[in-house]
Amino acid sequence: MLGLIMLALFVVFALFAPIITPYDALEQNIDGLLIPPSWMANGSISYLFGTDALGRDLFTRIIYGCRVTLGSAFITVVLAMLVGVSLGAFAGMLRGVRSSVANHLLDALMAIPTLLIAIIIVAILGTGLVNSMWAITLALIPQFVHHTRSFVRGEMKKEYIIASKLDGASKWQLFVHSILPNMTEMLVVQGTLALSIAVIDISALGFLNLGAQSPLPELGVILADGLDVTYLAPWNVAVPGMAVFFMVLSINIVGDGLRSALRKRVSY
Repeated sequence: MLGLIMLALFVVFALFAPIITPYDALEQNIDGLLIPPSWMANGSISYLFGTDALGRDLFTRIIYGCRVTLGSAFITVVLAMLVGVSLGAFAGMLRGVRSSVANHLLDALMAIPTLLIAIIIVAILGTGLVNSMWAITLALIPQFVHHTRSFVRGEMKKEYIIASKLDGASKWQLFVHSILPNMTEMLVVQGTLALSIAVIDISALGFLNLGAQSPLPELGVILADGLDVTYLAPWNVAVPGMAVFFMVLSINIVGDGLRSALRKRVSY
């Protein structure tokens, strides 16, 4: 329940950022540089999380950062899932040499961390949020292909699939009507895992100046901007870092809860 509440808050932040935030995310205030958070002795209630080195309201930038980071991660996962499940279903129904080649290729790609693949792709495409989203999408596709292929190959050996084949069902009909409805648990598990990976990778690329670029309010960019003033204003690093941590934590908790609920439903 706690994870669901946290994730719901992040979703609300992402959807209603312009309504929730009191300032513009790019608005600078020369007279309000590095104001401490409101709970500190010298803090101000006008700036809940304090301000950064350019006088920008950190609360506003964090809310917009949740919108950019979570929204970008969600889009990349949906695209990767659509492509990966389609390719995985096709690969799962292959036999012979083509199946062996696909299997070895997927094993090789799965051995490489997604962030490293994304960095290589960004180096080719160039920096920027859109390019980093494409890079992470391409990096996540092999995971969906691998798990979908393994699931389809396992299902194709079961009696109900063999019976459907004997009744004259085509491969497309088998996948859509028989296999796909049973993939819910696998897709939920892999989707939530991929979403948490995408959040981390988008933030990491922004932090490394390979993804979103300053002054765009993305959590990784906000974290990188705060490094120069860590000793003077540690909240500029602590707050965005905690936002990324709790976002990933809430996604994983919700994913585990959904998986348990789906397993109970199947068992009954």
